[in-house]
Amino acid sequence: MKRFKLAIITSMALVFGAMAANADTIGYVNYKTVETNYEFAKNAYKELDAEYLNLQQYLMDKEKQYKNIESPIQKKNFEETVQKDFKVKNDNFTKLKLKKAEEVENNIVNAAQAVAAERKIDVVLDYRVIFTGGVDLTDDVIYYLNNNKKFKKSK
Repeated sequence: MKRFKLAIITSMALVFGAMAANADTIGYVNYKTVETNYEFAKNAYKELDAEYLNLQQYLMDKEKQYKNIESPIQKKNFEETVQKDFKVKNDNFTKLKLKKAEEVENNIVNAAQAVAAERKIDVVLDYRVIFTGGVDLTDDVIYYLNNNKKFKKSK
């Protein structure tokens, strides 16, 4: 598995290297900085935190109810019901989390594409693969995202 990952990383580096060699201008973006300063992402993550706290509160409430049940049969039925309900709630939370993460990522990628096109940048890479040179687009991407620019649909 480690060799497979290494092979993929190496091939990606070669592809990016070949792209960079043929590119007139290279830009880079610090994804974490963009994500941290992107208002939509902040709000999405706050919403997810609130949903997670709701899940925790649900379990604490059910635990209190469970302690008040005296019959072993009622306890078993209660446990089964709570497990089913919690699974549904947890699955919904997981779907929401994936949806929000995908939405944030798509917006950031689309913004990076738009900024790169506007600045006539041929290739945009993550800042971690740039040793020297290149144009830092991080602040421009943050500005683009937070000022409600319309996104073009990527192909």
